[in-house]
Amino acid sequence: MAHKHGKKYRAAAAQVERRLYSLEEAIPLIKKIKYANFDETVEVHMRLGVNPKHADQMVRGTVVLPNGLGKTMRVLVITSGEKIREAEEAGADYVGGEEMVNRIQKENWLDFDAVIASPDMMRSVGRLGKILGPRGLMPNPKTGTVTMDVGRAVKEVKAGKVEFRVDRTGVIHAPVGKVSFPDDKLLENAQTLIQAVVRAKPAAAKGRYVRSATVCSSMGPGVPLDVTGMNVRVV
Repeated sequence: MAHKHGKKYRAAAAQVERRLYSLEEAIPLIKKIKYANFDETVEVHMRLGVNPKHADQMVRGTVVLPNGLGKTMRVLVITSGEKIREAEEAGADYVGGEEMVNRIQKENWLDFDAVIASPDMMRSVGRLGKILGPRGLMPNPKTGTVTMDVGRAVKEVKAGKVEFRVDRTGVIHAPVGKVSFPDDKLLENAQTLIQAVVRAKPAAAKGRYVRSATVCSSMGPGVPLDVTGMNVRVV
């Protein structure tokens, strides 16, 4: 069933030609056709030639965007002992142990954008799987959010660390900044993300890895990207 888009969306979509754009062309175009009256997030969507049902074709990872995301990430650290002070000194917004787990469970408290946990707390944090998992907030060693080095993890998240993972349909969606960013900053962030996804190509993936890609603002139409360069092996 086709979604009915409003007049403003259709007018914006009409300015996107039926061709593939380079990233350098696409970013100024997104800004030109923006119509929402707030500072939208710019997103990159990449359709990959992988089957995420197979564990050896799972694509996930993290990347620190050179120019951040334009929003202040609220970080919760669940830890104990001297790590509490380390997390506080690194700039974590909320720090605690078991009481934080209880607060999330009992009060459904979710006023944070990222959760970091030290390994000794994972037995307790594990109880939060049903709450944090669906929201993409569950700490995970693969993305560096279960770690003894809580100070460094906090700093990375605050600097603009983005997690990406392929969804059930083989697509990655990730934010790369705000519409208000200068073109060169958005371009640098988008290139950094795309290179990280290309580097994360699983050995088991066959054929073309990046099938298609688009860049868009959160409310606007997608601008299709030329993916030729994205399928060149990045060393």
